[in-house]
Amino acid sequence: MANGNPATITVETVVHSPVETVWEYWTDPKHITQWNAASDDWHTPYAENDLKVGGKFVSRMEAKDGSVGFDFSGVYDEVSINERIAYTIADGRKVQISFIRQGNDTLIIESFDAEETHTIEMQQAGWQAILDNFKKYAESVEK
Repeated sequence: MANGNPATITVETVVHSPVETVWEYWTDPKHITQWNAASDDWHTPYAENDLKVGGKFVSRMEAKDGSVGFDFSGVYDEVSINERIAYTIADGRKVQISFIRQGNDTLIIESFDAEETHTIEMQQAGWQAILDNFKKYAESVEK
């Protein structure tokens, strides 16, 4: 990965909610703060989202015990309502997310450039855990 051509990691899930609902929960800061964590000992106390090409976003991710935290931020490269989001993270890595309507369900496919600090498996597990947490949240609010 050190050659400047990072590996691409993909995670996905099917959310049993319509794409319009999934899109709202994915992009609205009041919802982002409810689901954006990989485990129960982390949370996102603050999120900001300017959902347009060139718009910026930031989510403050912190351990609930206050021991560590970081800002996850970037700039949107593409926004196609209810279909696709692409952005560049502050560290220069690229992320693409597709929202695919499947009747009343939504398939979310998220691909991102790997970073060099953690193993591919660890990164995939972490991003999948956040995606699974989103699915759980979106399906529980919908019902």
